[in-house]
Amino acid sequence: MTSFYDALETRDPAAREAGLFRALPDILRRAMQAPRYEKHLKDIVPEAITSREALSRLPVLRKSDLSTLQKGELPFGGLVPGEATSFSRFFTSPGPIFEAEVAEPDPWWAARGLYAAGLRRGDVVINTLSYHMTPGGFIMDSGARALGCTVIPAGPGNTEQQYELIEAYRPTAYLGTPDFLKILADGADQSKRDISSIRCAVVSGAAFPKSLQEEFSQRGIAAFQAYATADLGFIAYETAAREGLIVNENIIVEIVRPGTGDPVPVGDVGEIVVTTLSYHRPWVRLALGDLTAVAPGMSSCGRTNMRIKGWMGRADQATKIKGMFVRPEQIAELARRHPGLGRLRLVVSRENETDIMTLKVETSGHDPGLSPVLAATLQDLTKLKGRVELVPPASLPNDGKVISDERVLDR
Repeated sequence: MTSFYDALETRDPAAREAGLFRALPDILRRAMQAPRYEKHLKDIVPEAITSREALSRLPVLRKSDLSTLQKGELPFGGLVPGEATSFSRFFTSPGPIFEAEVAEPDPWWAARGLYAAGLRRGDVVINTLSYHMTPGGFIMDSGARALGCTVIPAGPGNTEQQYELIEAYRPTAYLGTPDFLKILADGADQSKRDISSIRCAVVSGAAFPKSLQEEFSQRGIAAFQAYATADLGFIAYETAAREGLIVNENIIVEIVRPGTGDPVPVGDVGEIVVTTLSYHRPWVRLALGDLTAVAPGMSSCGRTNMRIKGWMGRADQATKIKGMFVRPEQIAELARRHPGLGRLRLVVSRENETDIMTLKVETSGHDPGLSPVLAATLQDLTKLKGRVELVPPASLPNDGKVISDERVLDR
C-alpha cells in the first residue's frame, strides 16, 4: 500500500512553488473573462503575477461579500467565466451563497485528503453530510468514489436507520461532522448497536478538539480532520503525523492580517486567503474569514507542502462601539499610516456604563509624542475617541485578534 496519493505530494517545495506560479497567469486571464473579476482585477497584468509577493498586491475578495454580489448579479455574482454547461450540479449554502460543482472527476479535490486518512479502493464508507441543496455530501462522496470506494449516501440524522445501514453494509469509514459521529457512537453504546466496523473517520464542518479525537481513538476509530468549504472543497487535510493540516495541491494559501491582504510572518495567526488553479471555477484571493497560522517546517509524514495549524477562530471581528461599527480594516489602516509598529489590538471594555476602547500598540521606541498621534489617527479613522497604550514588542498574544471585545466578560 503506497503512502502517498501521487508524486505531487513529495515534490521539492521550490519546484511546487514554481509550478503554482507558472500556472497562475493563465488562471488569472481565465478569471478576468468573468465580468466581476474583470472589474475587481482591473489594470493587473497576469504575466507579472509570478510570485507570492506579486500575488499579495492583488485585492482580496471576501467570502462575506459573496451573498451581496450574487444578489446583484444572479446566480454567481459575475465571478464565473464561461457557460453553465461546464458544471454538473448547482447548490446553495446559508447566506444564501450559490455554488456550482465542476463537471470533472473529484471536482472538490477531496480524494487526496481521504487517501491520507487511509481510505482505499474497495472500502465501504458511510457519508453523513447532507446531500440536500448544499455541496457537503457531494464533496465527500465524489472524493471517496474517485478513490474507488463504495459510498452509503446516508446524510445526517435518522440514527436508527444509520445503525441499520452500518450493521448491514459494515462500512470501514465514516465521513461527516465529528459531532454526529459522537452521537452515533454514544447511541450505539446505549442501544447495544454494532458500529465496530468503522475504523477510520474524516470529519469536517465543526470544531474537532484533541479531547474528542482521543475519545474516538479509544473506541478504535482513527479520526482525521479536513478543512473544507462549500466554495472550494478540500483546502487542507490531516495525516497520520498529526502535525497540523497539509495544504492541498493546486491551490495557493496565504495567511494575512485580518482586514487586509497583507501576509503575516510565518507562525503569526491571520486570515486564510485562497487562490485556486481551477480553469472552470477560479477563485483569486478569496478571504474565508477563518483564522489559522502556518506551521514552520515540513511534516514528518513526508508530504512537503505548507502546513497550517487548523481552524483558530473567526477573522470577522467587527464590533459596535457607542452605536458605531469599528472594523479590523480601520486598525490595519492605522498601521499603514504609522509604519514600524508591531502588533496592534483594540480592546473594548466598559467603565461607568460607558464603552471604552484602548488601542494597545507594540513598539520598541520611547517617543512620548507617539501616543497622542496614534490617538488622533484612531479618532480620525473610527470617529470615536480612544486611549493608546504602548507595550513592549512581542507582548500581545499571537492569536489573530485585532479587536478584542471584553465587554462580554462583564455581563
